[in-house]
Amino acid sequence: MTQRLREQTLATLPAAVTRPGYNRAMIKRGVVHLGIGAFHRAHQAAVFDAALSRGDDRWGITGVSLRSAGVRDQMVPQDGLYTLLVREGDNQRAQIIGAVDTVLLAPENPESVIAALASPDVHLVTLTVTEKGYKLDPATGRLLAGDPDVAADLGSLSAPRTAPGFIVAGLARRRKAGLAPFTAISCDNLPHNGRRLEQAVLEIARAHDPALADWIAAEGAFPQTMVDRIVPATTADDIAALAKLLGVEDRAMVKTEPFTQWVIEDRFAGPRPDFAALGVQLTGSVPPWEDAKLRLLNGAHSGIAYLGGLAGIEFVHQVVGRAEGARFVETLWNEAQTTLSPPPELDIVTYRRELMARFANSALQHRTRQIAMDGSQKLPQRLLATISARTESGLASPTLSLAVAAWMRWQGGIDDAGNSFVVDDPMADRTSTSLAGCKSAEERVAALLALEAIFPAALAADADFRAALVGWLQVLEQDGALAALALV
Repeated sequence: MTQRLREQTLATLPAAVTRPGYNRAMIKRGVVHLGIGAFHRAHQAAVFDAALSRGDDRWGITGVSLRSAGVRDQMVPQDGLYTLLVREGDNQRAQIIGAVDTVLLAPENPESVIAALASPDVHLVTLTVTEKGYKLDPATGRLLAGDPDVAADLGSLSAPRTAPGFIVAGLARRRKAGLAPFTAISCDNLPHNGRRLEQAVLEIARAHDPALADWIAAEGAFPQTMVDRIVPATTADDIAALAKLLGVEDRAMVKTEPFTQWVIEDRFAGPRPDFAALGVQLTGSVPPWEDAKLRLLNGAHSGIAYLGGLAGIEFVHQVVGRAEGARFVETLWNEAQTTLSPPPELDIVTYRRELMARFANSALQHRTRQIAMDGSQKLPQRLLATISARTESGLASPTLSLAVAAWMRWQGGIDDAGNSFVVDDPMADRTSTSLAGCKSAEERVAALLALEAIFPAALAADADFRAALVGWLQVLEQDGALAALALV
């Protein structure tokens, strides 16, 4: 049986593999991360690992899995160690990340999570819980009052179930102990993520103790952020190939691209690493960065996911490797770019060129099906906000509308070859119910536009947008995604 990566096996690794350049036994747990999935391990954890390597021992990480035991079971037997594998073309670089000290499973022991959040050593709480993890209504930004987990946290915080609930419980305990609040940093693709997280936290806090809510509002900090790095899902083949390279098995490995970006609003409640020295950009205004990333990278990714997935194309690089796929992306960007007000530091022409090179990186093996998940939560900020902005300026959005129509076609759960698949989305039951009994593209478009949790009322009522969706959906249903792409 192959040995696992852990402290005792670090010395056996090949010389080319970078190992932690600090004494892990001496680091403090200054960060609690909620939602310790692959993206965090490839992005924020690498930044905190770099801080530790620079001699600042305050930024070890306590990881928290809010739902499943999968990551905990991968990492705890490995002493929290894992490999960050950076791939580009035929080249790859392996680095062992040692910043994660331990991983807690929230449903199994919620008290341990609250205690970690209340630790005097903790100054930062970061989150990657995906859009749906905030339990917010996409249309209003308010907590989903009918959600059972939200209802439970509004009633009691003895065993929180949601990320905002855990944050409130941790802050309440800190206040009682006379400790300052931590800075809570959302790292998810959620527009105005800091403000929305703050609103959710204050809503739960106010339900329990108005004075606590006032203290959090006055003393806490919820900076907005923009994060960017493509992190495909790890496969069994990836783990097997890495085991041959390392000589030990690493079940917690993550693979990614060389590019990484983190922009944080310069608003903190206490200590922080020297972010600027670590390549993180501090700014007074995140929204222009956020809009560029959501509307260019993420918007194109969603279009690629649904059109590529419907056409049976497995990977992103295979979609943009086709002339019609690359033309679709560039045309979508031409439409989206008109809605942006980029900061002086962001050159859109260069950014677009870099994005296309990243999409074309075949070493990433980024699956269209992975990006297609949770579309109902992603559509509003990635595509619909862009279309709304263009509509308000009197501009049509034919290519962006094709991406939305492809999402609509995706809800049927059948690709162009007639293969069925599971629509992986928290609103899949609602979209399926809405489509039941619809006999035409017009009826299907009308049924899905009626979902107010996804589509803003003004946009759903726009006759030109509706007509564009019907036209594209008819092409997709009759001729397929590749035929639609050829018309762009």
